[in-house]
Amino acid sequence: MRDSRETSARHAFVTGFPVKHSRSPLIHGHWLKTLGLTGSYTRQEVSPEDFAGFVSRLKNGESGFIGGNVTIPHKENAFRLADRPDLLSEELGASNTLWLEDGKLCATNTDGYGFLANLEAQAPGWDRTDRAVILGAGGASRAIIQAVRDRGVGEIHVVNRTVARARELADRFGPKVHAHAMEALCEVSKGAGLFVNTTSLGMDGEPAPDFDFSPLSAGAVVTDIVYVPLVTPILRQAAEQGFLTVDGLGMLLHQAVPGFEKWFGARPTVDAALRQLILADMEKH
Repeated sequence: MRDSRETSARHAFVTGFPVKHSRSPLIHGHWLKTLGLTGSYTRQEVSPEDFAGFVSRLKNGESGFIGGNVTIPHKENAFRLADRPDLLSEELGASNTLWLEDGKLCATNTDGYGFLANLEAQAPGWDRTDRAVILGAGGASRAIIQAVRDRGVGEIHVVNRTVARARELADRFGPKVHAHAMEALCEVSKGAGLFVNTTSLGMDGEPAPDFDFSPLSAGAVVTDIVYVPLVTPILRQAAEQGFLTVDGLGMLLHQAVPGFEKWFGARPTVDAALRQLILADMEKH
């Protein structure tokens, strides 16, 4: 860990296209303030055609940044353009966190870390199960499949409307991962201790179908990576059926921790004050 005295005038960013709705500046600004560090974290809207130039300026020191976060649609290009992507990024083919080290641009992906840290905080012991169901096979599901597999869960069942996309993920992440069509959801949920929604079902007031969670094991955890609204239709249904639920906001907060530590030299804490800050911002928008 860097000495915190070296963090003066350090500047980091979040880049995407668009990026104006990112809450990352609120998160990192809160930590800079509470830890008494000098620095900044700002939005940098960069179009896909300008992203390679942005990374080039970052590498040669012209940008003034020491690193930053990368969001849609740049995660795959961030991985490809990094000098030292780590093993997590290599398997995913995508990076969301960049930092300069020894003159080289390093890259990782902290989405899986954020997902697991959120579960640890809200549902300790969740990993005692040997079967998980992951709904959705889009880009958001990759890091979650990887993280759950690496934690040691023996069977991971990916259920998706287009089964071919689920098969692609099973091929990517190995024999513990199995692909299914939506019609198999009830069957593969039998005895599962973890159910994860990685789709946009229920986001921003969109409707979601009715789910029967009764095949899950007693004590199963149901979580949703969507956090607007905080209590999604899927989480509401699961709670009404007596299951422990974990909202997706914590994933957003925890995934930010490793990057902040790389850039500013101090490890921040995800606490109630930070969560309340983001909830208040959500209420305004």
